[in-house]
Amino acid sequence: MKRSSGVLLHITSLPSPYGIGTLGKAAETFVDFLCESKQKYWQVLPLNPIGYGNSPYQSYSAFAGEPLLIDLDDLVANGFLTSKECEEVDFGADPSFVDFEKVTRTKMRLLKQAHESFKKSSAKSGGSGIDVAYIAFCKEEADWLNDYAMFMALKDKNAQKSWNKWDEKHRSYNKLALAALCDDKETGNEFIKSLDFWKFTQFFFRRQWSQLRRYANKNGVRLIGDIPIYASYDSADVWTNRELFQLDGDGNPTKVAGVPPDYFSETGQLWGNPLYDWDTMKADNYLWWQKRIQKATELFDTIRIDHFRAFDTYYAIPYGEKTAVKGEWCNGPGGDLFKTIAQKLPLHENIGADVQSDNSDADSYPLIIAEDLGELFDSVKELLKLTGFPGMKILQFGFNGEGQDNEHLSHNYINNMIVYTGTHDNSTINGFLKSCDRATLNMAKNYLCPRPFEPLHWACIRSLYASSAGMVLIPMQDILGLDEDARMNLPGTVKPSNWVWRMKDGRFKKSIRQKLKRFCEVYYR
Repeated sequence: MKRSSGVLLHITSLPSPYGIGTLGKAAETFVDFLCESKQKYWQVLPLNPIGYGNSPYQSYSAFAGEPLLIDLDDLVANGFLTSKECEEVDFGADPSFVDFEKVTRTKMRLLKQAHESFKKSSAKSGGSGIDVAYIAFCKEEADWLNDYAMFMALKDKNAQKSWNKWDEKHRSYNKLALAALCDDKETGNEFIKSLDFWKFTQFFFRRQWSQLRRYANKNGVRLIGDIPIYASYDSADVWTNRELFQLDGDGNPTKVAGVPPDYFSETGQLWGNPLYDWDTMKADNYLWWQKRIQKATELFDTIRIDHFRAFDTYYAIPYGEKTAVKGEWCNGPGGDLFKTIAQKLPLHENIGADVQSDNSDADSYPLIIAEDLGELFDSVKELLKLTGFPGMKILQFGFNGEGQDNEHLSHNYINNMIVYTGTHDNSTINGFLKSCDRATLNMAKNYLCPRPFEPLHWACIRSLYASSAGMVLIPMQDILGLDEDARMNLPGTVKPSNWVWRMKDGRFKKSIRQKLKRFCEVYYR
């Protein structure tokens, strides 16, 4: 890989007057910050519609985008809302976190108003440029868009209940039964309106994301997206493809995903996602995964695949268990999945060959990043070697009370690696260093050898920049030197503090831009 660096910051964490970060002006301003700091990458968390616990990793669709990320100013500019309508509503008073309850209630109401205006405008104009673009989008994306719109319209009709609690005739994906909903004389028009609304949100999400990506690429910034390995049970993906998941005859999971007990949790992590039926997926050459990877490559320059190890071996927990203590390791598709996908998509020019993770000087950028954290079997390492995908290392994992050398310390990095101070699932580096035991803190200080008056979080960042790793990605919270209260997520929990952190206005200080730029120049990034 070409030596490079970037920043990890989710869209929701951007400053904005509307309670949550969006794809509008603040996103372009952040690209400007990256450009001025000589950063080459911007990594975001999954952009899919958030589900249970406001988590982007529990989504209603693996293909759709989150409507809350739509920029309202763009809708105002197009005449579908007024500035007054946007300014007079309550998005939450505190700019330092997302009040998801208020933002969802308020913004969805405004989006529905915009949809009404859009429909009226279309009727009057008889086919303006934006109308033509909308029709083309619905046609081009019909493969997933129609199913997503139907799923969301049915959730609206069923008071947001999970699909397994809908009317029995709609729990199974039956096109004839669903068509009858649109033909119903009493409620058909309202249902069709709901279908169109959800397509409308996806059109503007994609339109705005495409504009942001063009702006970023034009300024030399590549966008890294995130693919959660598992689909949410309450999703259009599971509802329309029940045969691809380990479900019983009633549609209930037989086993669910998670990770076993470890150093961080005595009871493990019970995620609850249904597991894939890999034999069934193999029978059609993993078509669902082919489509998913293809869609991600249309949205992002690089893709991070979450929990990559589960393609080799995954942890299966019997459905109904309250913790992840009782479970077993099962074999995933392994290299067969990626060899099959590589026949259709250019995942890696050497996939399937004996690709070595060496200090290559090749001037290239990765298409896929494999999140390979945690306790790994040798077979997982072999899968990573087979694909050639770069794995990840986390500096804060390297500091331990025993003072032992380990793979997460920066002197052990090689070119084919993506390295972080921490991720969205970790404490901030300052939060970690302030809460760890004295032996761990002393190890960190001795290892980092901070320069006079250099804060420890900058010493951590400098250590990564100076390493041999091909790409360095630093969470924005660590660049700002924030404490534990700026943590993005505590894995395995559903807490009000998860996913809500936002960056306040005025955080793009000149001193920070100059510091990052200097690091890039000194360490050839």
